[in-house]
Amino acid sequence: MKEVADIELGKKLDKVAIIISIAVVGLVIFMRGDYKPDLGIDTTFIPRVNAILNTGVAIALLAALVMIKQKKVAAHQLMINVAMVLSALFLVGYVLYHFTNYETSYCGEGTGRTVYFTLLITHIIFAGLSLPFILFTYIRAFTGQYEAHRKLAKRVWPVWFYVAITGPIVYLMLSPCYEF
Repeated sequence: MKEVADIELGKKLDKVAIIISIAVVGLVIFMRGDYKPDLGIDTTFIPRVNAILNTGVAIALLAALVMIKQKKVAAHQLMINVAMVLSALFLVGYVLYHFTNYETSYCGEGTGRTVYFTLLITHIIFAGLSLPFILFTYIRAFTGQYEAHRKLAKRVWPVWFYVAITGPIVYLMLSPCYEF
């Protein structure tokens, strides 16, 4: 934990967070194209791994919340770091899978279809919008700007948790539709 806030470092890291966020959005848009290169490896296992990673993120986020409420700052930091690493691994897997595989269409009907698309659309929107704010929140803590971190975290944590929970649910709902 830093003793004095390093606001200048925070400003520099904010720029990096913005660049990362724009690059991720660009990658997601680009990978939706028709060209799917054959890398010579089977990537069809990745959605299952990503569901597990997202479940781990949700567990780490819950643990981080409990730890900070108990004033166990070091444990809170560890759990947030775990959530960040798992999220980064998820992102790598997500991009790799979608660069090499066509999208799987939902095969269900009726109410299940409505629930699926409601969860999917909100998951995608919140995932895209939350990324820079997750990074900004992390940066505030990293640079010792704890009050700003707390204010952001109160708004960002529920959205990040929602994304982490809905990801595995969407996967489970879509899994019968995979053609592997």
